[in-house]
Amino acid sequence: MSRLPHASTMADFGMDTISLSGSLEGKLKAMADAGFDQVMLSAKDLAQHPNGVEVAVQAVKDSGLRVTGFQVLRDFEGLSGHLHAYKVDIAKAMLEMCAAVNAPVLLVCSSTSTHASQDPALLAADLRKLAMLALPKGIKVAYEGLSWGRTVQEFNTAWDLVARADMPNLGLGLDSFHMFATQTPLDDLELIDPDKIFLVQLADFMWQEIRSVEERITTARHFRVFPGEGVHSAALSDLVKRLYQMGYRGDYSFEVFNDDYQQLPQSLVAQRAHRSAMWLSEEVLRRSVPLPNAMRLHKNQTRPTHTGT
Repeated sequence: MSRLPHASTMADFGMDTISLSGSLEGKLKAMADAGFDQVMLSAKDLAQHPNGVEVAVQAVKDSGLRVTGFQVLRDFEGLSGHLHAYKVDIAKAMLEMCAAVNAPVLLVCSSTSTHASQDPALLAADLRKLAMLALPKGIKVAYEGLSWGRTVQEFNTAWDLVARADMPNLGLGLDSFHMFATQTPLDDLELIDPDKIFLVQLADFMWQEIRSVEERITTARHFRVFPGEGVHSAALSDLVKRLYQMGYRGDYSFEVFNDDYQQLPQSLVAQRAHRSAMWLSEEVLRRSVPLPNAMRLHKNQTRPTHTGT
């Protein structure tokens, strides 16, 4: 397939709330004002709201933003006995929160626990159980290979478990940071059924190589930047094009953990994200047909360029 899409611009891109500082209401307003119409929520957005979960849920509904997904369930698979029972209870509670905000997808990261089994059959069985819990609520489960996971660190290994579990609402969550950190060949995407990719999260970072697991964790949690701001722009462009050519037509969300951005106004950070979305939609995917109310990139603008504030 050689033809690139000529459809909507901003509609396919959203932001994670973790990319912004401040209140939930402020984050939602900054995203909407910047032109986004979707948001990836964190469980903390609800659980840590000063006025309670119900007020947080109403704020999300009042914002008019579509919820991309809900994150993140950690260290679920591979446990036994009381540890397994505990995590099942946590999963049920997160699915309730997920349903409350009409999130179509629950993101699950591969386990880092040394107490978890590394038997693929047991890991797949637990993912199947989680998907069965989500099925009556109409929620999909996106399983993501965390680059410092104990057993599953890469998307190709995560895909093996998803395929083994074989549930209609269980698929993959892809995160460009983890893909680039582990240097997993993008050619391995050809092994994946595109209909089983439920979510793609995008971010860049500022150095070519990550030299240790410790540096990987630190970079992931503190030094990510928006697509087009780091040194992996060519790889990000290649990733998004490959996903389109595979047939992926789902959402992209910017998951950018950055300590500097936590010190900046919400509106300024959301504008940086907007420029990245425009770069991806206009320059990478060449979406050039104007639609009503669609924001357009200036003709002389290519990838995002940011000066200091």
